[in-house]
Parts: sequence; C-alpha cells; structure tokens
Amino acid sequence: MPRIFIPAPLRQYAGGAKEVDVAGATVGEALGALTARHGDLKKHLYNDEGRLRSFVNVYLNDEDIRYLDKEASAVGESDTLSIVPSIAGGR
Repeated sequence: MPRIFIPAPLRQYAGGAKEVDVAGATVGEALGALTARHGDLKKHLYNDEGRLRSFVNVYLNDEDIRYLDKEASAVGESDTLSIVPSIAGGR
C-alpha cells in the first residue's frame, strides 16, 4: 500500500498520525482514501471545486506531482506520498 506522510501542521486533522498507509492506484485515489478516513483533512487539502489547493504540494517519491501526471500519477505498493503545504510570510 502506498504510504502518505502527513506534515506536522495537518496531523491534528489525521488523528495525530505522522504517516498513513492507504489503498489506491493513483495519487488521487490515495488522497481520496486518506480524506475518506480522515474527513477533516479534506478542507485543508482541497478547495470547494474539489481541486488540490494551490498551496498544497504533493510529492510522489520526491517528485512533485505537478511535473508528473498530477493526481493521475500511478502509485505502487512501495511508493510514498508527501504532503507539503507551502509556507509564506516572514521578513
């Protein structure tokens, strides 16, 4: 099963989990399984139109999915997904 790594700011919406194993053949299916299990995550990952929010970056084995097939990117049993929210602000 693909494993999704949850960043610290979002763990409170995933029951405190640092990582979650999910079923899915694509990035979209894996993220769908994650948000089905942890419903509070959905509003932090997706906008009202059901698209990944612009400040949410997803990496498949260290490759940004925006440069692959986005949410249609295929995932295998031993693949990892990392959710990386963009950080802004500061001086």
